[in-house]
Amino acid sequence: MCPQFLFGTFNDIRDRCDIAPVRQIASEPGYDDGAIVPDENWKPISAADVEQHRADASVPDGVRIELVHRPLPNLDPNDLAGRLETAARLDPLSGRWPTELLGCTTSPGNRATTTEDPNTGRRIGLHVDNFDRLPYARRHQGRRRLCLNLGPGPRYLLIGDHDIQQICRTLYADPDRHHPHTTDIRRYVAAGHQLRCLRIRLDPGYGYIAPTEFLAHDGSTTGIDQPSVAAFWLGRPPNAS
Repeated sequence: MCPQFLFGTFNDIRDRCDIAPVRQIASEPGYDDGAIVPDENWKPISAADVEQHRADASVPDGVRIELVHRPLPNLDPNDLAGRLETAARLDPLSGRWPTELLGCTTSPGNRATTTEDPNTGRRIGLHVDNFDRLPYARRHQGRRRLCLNLGPGPRYLLIGDHDIQQICRTLYADPDRHHPHTTDIRRYVAAGHQLRCLRIRLDPGYGYIAPTEFLAHDGSTTGIDQPSVAAFWLGRPPNAS
């Protein structure tokens, strides 16, 4: 299944979404060797692509992406402490379902991808999370991650157009015995399989709910001079299976 977004019409997403192929990093400063990143040849998403990624009633909550918005207090652009305090006080879903604040990260501007390996300080590119450490067959049942951009600058959500179960089915004769990992995304691209990347613009106060254990993803601040603070929560709707 390709990533499925919950939105209304083409006009709701047309000016916020681009698409590009990916490339594999080799010996570039600040990155893991083998990391997968967009090649920066971004093009506006077409109406046909939008329809391919529209979530209808048949798409389970656990595998769809929902774009969300929460009003933010007026904060000085340099007030990092105020943004962290905002995240600590905020109920990001206004009680729809319980969430656990994971923390916040500050991303400088003009980064093709933002997530770093805390052990090495190098950026890892498109990846899957492993908070719940679920095997292949249950990968779509992981908790959802909610991210909210607290500003001051905008940022992007990057999403690969094939999910980790698709990737593992292509790579392995017996994927049920496999535990999906970010290295599978890298092996998939290294083997010559096509992967494209969607880029969704998130202005301050905007964010997403996404199955980040199921979808290759990252953040980006390409072409944006201001830094941004992203707050992250984990949760699961009460009726999720």
